[in-house]
Amino acid sequence: MADITRRLGWRHLRGAPTAHIRHHRSGRLVHDGPGLSFWFRSLTAALSEVPVDDRELAMTFHARTSDFQDVAVQATVTYRISDPAVAATRLDFSVDPDTGAWRGAPLEQLGTLLTETAQQHALDVLARTPLSAALVDGVTAVRERIAAGLAAEPRLPATGIEVVAVRVMALRPEPEVERALRTPAREQIQQEADRATYERRAVAVERERAIAENELASQIELARREEQLVDQRGTNARREAEEQAAADAVRAEAEAARTVRLAEAEATRSVRLARAEAEGAREVGAARAQAQAAWLRVHAEVDVATLHALTGTRLAENLPRIDSITVSPDVLTGLLARLGTQEQA
Repeated sequence: MADITRRLGWRHLRGAPTAHIRHHRSGRLVHDGPGLSFWFRSLTAALSEVPVDDRELAMTFHARTSDFQDVAVQATVTYRISDPAVAATRLDFSVDPDTGAWRGAPLEQLGTLLTETAQQHALDVLARTPLSAALVDGVTAVRERIAAGLAAEPRLPATGIEVVAVRVMALRPEPEVERALRTPAREQIQQEADRATYERRAVAVERERAIAENELASQIELARREEQLVDQRGTNARREAEEQAAADAVRAEAEAARTVRLAEAEATRSVRLARAEAEGAREVGAARAQAQAAWLRVHAEVDVATLHALTGTRLAENLPRIDSITVSPDVLTGLLARLGTQEQA
């Protein structure tokens, strides 16, 4: 929009480099070009402002495929006004000399023209294409058809409009149809995932089986080696028992021989000791007999009184201790009488 200021009944317009300004005064073209700046009177001036920059027109419309399925098309058309003079004569680009705003809606008219034209060509190509093909190659086909249709549309050059580019961003069916179309692919993907899972499980089972077989083989080998170890231990134990028995036999024989030798020596010593003891006993007996004979011979030669005295002495030696003794007159009288009789004799 042009920038218009007021000064003492005059108006000053300052346009942008991307806006083509046309100034008519009294039916004559006074100013014509982009980015102009000039003074004018509002009562005698007719102003037009035509944008000459590239503009983006986004559009969304629905179409029906050959199998009667509804699809939504999202596209963008880039255009520009290549001939401002023609466009100003075909569309209302006039501006208010006081505010600089458009009096009409020329860009909306251009948008309607481009949208309907593009929609017409898109409907034409989609009406002959099934939904499956439209979803696969529809974007390219629709873009090429819209670009070719807009380039061949005679009204656009006649209006001074040039189409720069056409882009189709998406071509989508209804949500229910889209979910239905996704289902087979999802099922296939799920089947692939399940097959991969089953294969992974099969591989895991095979590996577990191999591990189990290895463990079983290891256990069998371990049992066989344990059996060999038991046999070897039995053999070693038997050999050790035999060697121990042989050693015990040798030890027993040695002990028996030693015992026999000790017994023989002990018997020999006992015989010698018995002989010595018998000889000693015989000699002691002979000595005792000789002593007894001498003792008897001595006593035979001694008188009776001496024997009585010796008897009393020996009796006194063998009697217990007597602290006191009482002699009655009768005993003393008889003893004295006996003694006197012996003396007289």
